[in-house]
Amino acid sequence: MFKCFVIVFLLVSTPAIAGTMSDGDQEFVRMNYPAAEDIYLSILAQSPKNADILWRLSRVYVCIGDVTQDHQRETYYRKAVEYARKSIEANYEKSEGHSWLAASLGSIAMFEGSRRKVELCREIKSELDLAVKLNPKDDVAYTIMGSFYRALGGISWVEHQLANLLLGGLPDGGYKDGEAAFKNAIEISPNVLRHHFELGMLYYESGRKEEAKKELQIANSMPIQLASDARRKQVTQKILAEL
Repeated sequence: MFKCFVIVFLLVSTPAIAGTMSDGDQEFVRMNYPAAEDIYLSILAQSPKNADILWRLSRVYVCIGDVTQDHQRETYYRKAVEYARKSIEANYEKSEGHSWLAASLGSIAMFEGSRRKVELCREIKSELDLAVKLNPKDDVAYTIMGSFYRALGGISWVEHQLANLLLGGLPDGGYKDGEAAFKNAIEISPNVLRHHFELGMLYYESGRKEEAKKELQIANSMPIQLASDARRKQVTQKILAEL
């Protein structure tokens, strides 16, 4: 009898995590990523093929990875890849699945060797092209695309030639393409700090100091929207002091 009472007490005293997708989104906006993760996972347990929950989990794991300790980051990024792929499998037409797959693949690239990096570049480009085709208003896809081209713009001619010779070649593109992508992202969502920060960094790296100053000042004036924005603010303030 006593054992039965203990079991009943434990069941009553340990409520299951409950919440709607909107609740999870609110926790995400608050940057309470563990709470958002718990809510999304509880919904996923009841609806394992829910593409909207799956890409949201990918987003959460990218955001957690961005601010976690270095030795743990890869684990979160690989979970983000896993959930993004599941989202695409559940609904191929959802642009967000493709956007966050591209974002998470870009995040794991730092842990890969040269050949795998090149392979990931091709897959990232393909996923981003598909995302904006499915939804021309997907600002996440455009800002990741801008970062992708910004990275390509920083690769020297010699490195490009070596990649072409030894690794099958990198996708075409550079700073000009990145600028256009960031401007698309800003046109769609002008109040996102990341869009202005990344465009400012592109200008800074390509020697366009006055344009860099303008965009970084805009980024610096904006509130933090993602936990990783705190780092962006630090970089912004350092560069503005130099400029």
